[in-house]
Amino acid sequence: MVCLSLSVKQLLENKGIKPREEHLDILENRWEGMQSLRGNLENANIDDANMSLRNIPGGDHVE
Repeated sequence: MVCLSLSVKQLLENKGIKPREEHLDILENRWEGMQSLRGNLENANIDDANMSLRNIPGGDHVE
């Protein structure tokens, strides 16, 4: 497991969220997965990496 400066449990508790002990392993694994997907973004061109998501009510039929 990757050592983080703060654990997921500490990060959540700092936000007032008290996770169940049985969920902590799942949350730690998901956090590590997200961190690995982020990769190294130090040299990324923000204009190329910027994305947005729009919700258009009833627009799921539009191609």
